[in-house]
Order: sequence, then structure tokens, then C-alpha cells
Amino acid sequence: MCHPDGTITFLDQATDPPLGARPEHTRRPEAQVAFTEGATLALYTDGLIERRREDIDVGLARLAEALARHRGAGPDALADALLAELIPAVGVTDDTALVILRL
Repeated sequence: MCHPDGTITFLDQATDPPLGARPEHTRRPEAQVAFTEGATLALYTDGLIERRREDIDVGLARLAEALARHRGAGPDALADALLAELIPAVGVTDDTALVILRL
């Protein structure tokens, strides 16, 4: 989540394996976080940030910097900017999905 002042909060308090990864149904963890009006929520798949032979924190930092830098853009323009900056021009090895919500 990108707050209007550019502060980034990763919503990582209720992580779990991907949906459908377990053969049986189990309760999934839940968490709540407060947001301010005008904050932006970015929902994405790992293809947006993960790169082979690169620590995941590098990709998360890249996303945080791009979100903060383009935070004034509308949702469509922000999504376009993030995709242009974060998806490598060549060597894409994973699918990517991105949803931007202005709260």
C-alpha cells in the first residue's frame, strides 16, 4: 500500500501458501490494516517483482520506489508506469498480473 505521503506499507502480516496449494481446506490467516483516504493498494503476482538469481527484497524495493515515485498518477497511469518499469524488456519467465485501487 502506498500512502498519500509516499510511505509504503507491505501487507505481509497474514501470509500463507498460494490458494489451492493444499490438498485439504484449512483456515487462512487474516489481518487488518488502517489506510488513509487517497492511499493506493497494489495487488500483484510474483512475476512483477521476482527475478531469477535476485533476492526477493530487491524486487520489493524496486516496487516500493516505483509506487512512491508515481503515487500522484491515476490508477490506470500508475499501473502502466509500474508495468513499464518493473517488467524486464527481455527474459520474462513468469506471468504478471497487477491491480491498482485508489482507496
